[in-house]
Amino acid sequence: MKKIFLIPVLSSILLLNLASTCSSDDDSNPSSSQLIIQTQNSIVSGSWRVTLFSEDGVVQTSNYNGYNFTFNANATVEATNGTTVRTGTWTTGTDDSTPKLILTFTATTGPFEEISEDWRIVSVTSSRIELRHVSGGDGSIDLLTFQKN
Repeated sequence: MKKIFLIPVLSSILLLNLASTCSSDDDSNPSSSQLIIQTQNSIVSGSWRVTLFSEDGVVQTSNYNGYNFTFNANATVEATNGTTVRTGTWTTGTDDSTPKLILTFTATTGPFEEISEDWRIVSVTSSRIELRHVSGGDGSIDLLTFQKN
């Protein structure tokens, strides 16, 4: 008789434990809107540098050495390296519920053309933004990480 009583009790404990671990308000996996808001708030604060740019598995971070990126509240971005200034725009949005950071630089060739993409926001902190782009043409994967100076 004790075994019959223990089965429902143990089942209830297991179900309660599963329900608490599957909570929808788990901050370790932020929603699309949370990632967009975090990105908007973080990106306009301070100056940033590229600490990773990888195009289809080939690391090309050095193309951005010495550039400081400033993202302005008016949706413009400037990348400055001494007297060289590259300008563009930035915005956020979603595509199929995927949070995106869209970068568009005026340069039509070179490294700034390469980062002019719609980047999936992977993670955001006050000092680091990790982005990913999957090419619609060949499925190649590009990675871009900004670190606050």
